[in-house]
Amino acid sequence: MKPIDEVQLTAYALGEGSAAVRQQIEEQLQANPAAQAAVAEIQALAAQLEADLANEPAFSLTDAQRQAIFRAPAQPAGRLVRFPWRKVTGFAAVAALVMLVFGGAFWGASRALHRNLLLSLNDQGEMAVDPEGEVQMVDEFKPADELPDIVELNAPTEEAPPPEIMDFCAAPAMNGVAELASASDRISPIVMRNLAPGAMASRSGAGRAARISSSGGGWAPYPAETAPWPGNTESYAPIQGNAFKRIADEPLSTFSIDVDTASYANVRRFLQHGQLPPPDAVRIEEMINYFPYGYAPPKEDAPFAVHVESAACPWNKAHHLVKIGLKGRELDAESRPPCNLVFLIDVSGSMNQPNKLPLVKKSLQLLARQLTENDRVSIVVYASATGLVLPPTPANDLSAIDSALGRLEAGGSTAGGEGIRLAYDEALKNFRPEGNNRVILCTDGDFNVGITDSEELAAFIAERAKKGLFLTVLGFGMGNYKDDRLETLADKGNGNYAYIDSFSEARKILVEQAAGTLFAIAKDVKLQIEFNPAHFDSYRLVGYENRLLAKEDFNDDRKDAGELGAGHVVTAFYELVPTGVESTPGVDPLKYGSQAEKPSVKKEMPANASPEWLTVKLRYKLPKEDQSTKIEIPFTGACAAFENASDDFRFAAGVAAAGFLLRLDPAAGPLTYDEVIAWTSAAVGADPNGYRREFIQLLQNAATLAP
Repeated sequence: MKPIDEVQLTAYALGEGSAAVRQQIEEQLQANPAAQAAVAEIQALAAQLEADLANEPAFSLTDAQRQAIFRAPAQPAGRLVRFPWRKVTGFAAVAALVMLVFGGAFWGASRALHRNLLLSLNDQGEMAVDPEGEVQMVDEFKPADELPDIVELNAPTEEAPPPEIMDFCAAPAMNGVAELASASDRISPIVMRNLAPGAMASRSGAGRAARISSSGGGWAPYPAETAPWPGNTESYAPIQGNAFKRIADEPLSTFSIDVDTASYANVRRFLQHGQLPPPDAVRIEEMINYFPYGYAPPKEDAPFAVHVESAACPWNKAHHLVKIGLKGRELDAESRPPCNLVFLIDVSGSMNQPNKLPLVKKSLQLLARQLTENDRVSIVVYASATGLVLPPTPANDLSAIDSALGRLEAGGSTAGGEGIRLAYDEALKNFRPEGNNRVILCTDGDFNVGITDSEELAAFIAERAKKGLFLTVLGFGMGNYKDDRLETLADKGNGNYAYIDSFSEARKILVEQAAGTLFAIAKDVKLQIEFNPAHFDSYRLVGYENRLLAKEDFNDDRKDAGELGAGHVVTAFYELVPTGVESTPGVDPLKYGSQAEKPSVKKEMPANASPEWLTVKLRYKLPKEDQSTKIEIPFTGACAAFENASDDFRFAAGVAAAGFLLRLDPAAGPLTYDEVIAWTSAAVGADPNGYRREFIQLLQNAATLAP
């Protein structure tokens, strides 16, 4: 049988081709998982293109513009490239859209660029369209100062009205404003002239000054008429960056680990749409932990390995930077525990968008294919009401799972709280004492019926977590996305939280990192760092603002903390101020109360002569245990130059610095995007999946958008 070529595979994914050809392809797909994944990715891309186009206002020509077009000579001077638009349908139309997507500059900025692609100028400054209605693109243009204004081209004429021509819709929102700047020398001058003054600022939300408080009803840096998601009601928990702490007053820094990656994917979504993210959407620890790092795995039976590295701080040369990395143990596929999974799916009306429920279905189909006959899958849905769509089913019964997912349609209000109750009841009913019992929630977080209070939901989920029922939260969509609620639910549910904006991200979370997403190897993992005042005056933890714990919480096994999944990597940075470099603002002596009651306020700690900079202490529990284990690792650092640090150190530091800039954090000081791009580009290292190169492109977008 002839192998499937790329054209046939694409046509099949888009519903093209004869029944006989499609049957032949289906037979080959059954034995080709890679081709199955390719089909799903093409379908997801087509759905995303459809969504992007649907969000753009329709563009139509005025009568004057039509007349100006048909006044042009049929054969203008210069080399022509013809595009028979009227003949482009079905598969060819989508293929053309894909070419535009990956064409970079031709997806540029705003409706003006799209109009230029369709209505080019000949060397007399007139629109060039041949009598058959085929747009003729010319590659010779006059300088901008020699071209007539658009208003002149639209002047009325006494000629007979032109024949009817089709209206073209506007191009989707640009996938990076930086592309316009880099390609400006290849674009007709008319494009640049059509961009109204301030157009670039409007696409970036008027720069950093556009910040709106999270409590003020969402983030809306786009003007309403050009927003890629109208009626934006997204919500984010406020973030206040960590301040420096004097070691004499607070020698211990304690926090819970965080393996979530939702913030990075969400920030990427904003930047790819030509928009700076809301500052409170930028959680630096989640951006850093999005990327894999080359940490050595643990030895023997330890659940994780600890790695510590130091170098000069790139955004303040007088300070030092210490990186603490954890690497979780990989899980043996043959000996992993069986799964009892409940897919909890939001099918309310707010999910009726191509990047929501359709993407949820494809994502869960991917996940089901990572499971075995020993695993069980149930499906619960919720909208105005809740229901069990699929009772516990062996995970290798893919036809039953696919069929249940395929029947789902969006509609109604969102009884999220009631759906969560039913899902946990179902998970508890089929509880496997030696297995992995988990609810996987897929939603945009917009609960408006039933239990809608985040604290009440969090308490309910936390209680179920104590019974061994963990939670994975997968966020979808835009416009009404409730990041703050979903993050809280995942934290309380002994789980993890990811944002899925594309089929590629679904593949990363649910295929490449499936073990880490599904299987916890340690729970309630806490870190406590003790600093030596002989070497440093003060410290600051980078990120983890909503994961901070009191020093007493470290030894309290009742205090909840984060979970570490199989193979997961956790990275944290501390910025350290060496002793004598600069003074940190202190605290005035107490007016009331004895010094004996508050010795840390006034008395300095005695300096320790040890060469150690700090000691890393960790506490963790195994998933089925309630008593913690403690590990202590002393670290003696070195004042190495930043340029001599490892690629992982320099790249992760670049991500942290970018987080400061995106969040408008004063910690960035005079740092610029160009500086971060420079040192991060030099630290890409091994990047088999292209995640680091993608990040640099996002930085270039941010640099263009920033004031």
